[in-house]
Amino acid sequence: MAGYVDKVGQDIARWEARGLVSAALGQQLRDDVAANHGKGIGFGQVLAVMAALLMSAAILILIAANWEEIPRVGRVLAIFAVIAGGYLGGAFLKLRDHAALSEALWLVSAAAFGGGIALIGQMYHLSGDETQAILVWCVGTALAAALLRSPVLAAASVCLSAAWAAWPIFSFNLEVNAWYPLLLAALWAVAVWTRSLPARHLIVLSLVAHFTFLYLDTDQLLIPAVMALVSAAAFVASVRGGEIVDRLTRLGDGLAADALIGFLVGMFTLQFVFADSVPMFSLLAAANFAAIAGALIIGGKAGRKVRWLAYLGFAVEISFVYIATVGTMLGTAGFFLLAAIGLGVLAFVIIRIERRIAASATVQGAA
Repeated sequence: MAGYVDKVGQDIARWEARGLVSAALGQQLRDDVAANHGKGIGFGQVLAVMAALLMSAAILILIAANWEEIPRVGRVLAIFAVIAGGYLGGAFLKLRDHAALSEALWLVSAAAFGGGIALIGQMYHLSGDETQAILVWCVGTALAAALLRSPVLAAASVCLSAAWAAWPIFSFNLEVNAWYPLLLAALWAVAVWTRSLPARHLIVLSLVAHFTFLYLDTDQLLIPAVMALVSAAAFVASVRGGEIVDRLTRLGDGLAADALIGFLVGMFTLQFVFADSVPMFSLLAAANFAAIAGALIIGGKAGRKVRWLAYLGFAVEISFVYIATVGTMLGTAGFFLLAAIGLGVLAFVIIRIERRIAASATVQGAA
């Protein structure tokens, strides 16, 4: 964070030297940066959250060990003590303006809550399966996030919801939960209330994964096709819609990247289905190449995430085309020749786009 402050200070000094800002305004900008630079994510905050995650893992592993030598009442009281101590201690630290440490303690309490569910079910042989326990854990964490307005707990609740939805799949039972979008809708309200941008992005990506698994479960080609079309529309809206779309979605500049991911997943799914149909596969590949180029042209200014996702999508598409067509339409040598030409054209386009973006940023800065 200090590096950011130093860089901004150098920029302000240059603006003052060029007469772009007055000395008084420059000092106001320095004071504002100095007063607010600690509100970002620093190395100490990252370490605090990592420590909380390790502590959470330790609690869950300790519970899994079964504590046979400790009386049942003692085990339950210990878990409740960790939950209460974490939430109360986090609230105390929050009032003392130690946001990162308070979030870390709340995360430990949320983990202890999940461990408590497992412990009580383990000790008293309660009926139910793992998915029900994960759902209760998710709902409890979401309620805590809403009450405490904790963005970290909001993101954790979304992760737990994904675990709840994916548990049957990981258990080799491809049974997609039809209620999952409704749960994500409720978690979206929590994410907006807690101002958790990571939670909102996780919800969007969880929806992409949900509909992908839904297609694998139902074999309905309409699902990836609609996902690609809706994602393309969301991408255009995020680039062209400006502040209106930002206010509606609350996703900031990341909406374009999320939409591009959804589009690529939908298109790659369709191409995988039609891999044995040369005309259809070729049509989809051409459409994907054109869409990636269009994303770079109209959305390159949306941020580096969009550009790097487009570059990655192009590379994956090239690999996909090679795997699907080598030995049928193209020989290996011919494919590599065409791939070299394609990569050369892409490199030229990328260089032009990056230069145009840099030049546009320079002009706006001077204005």
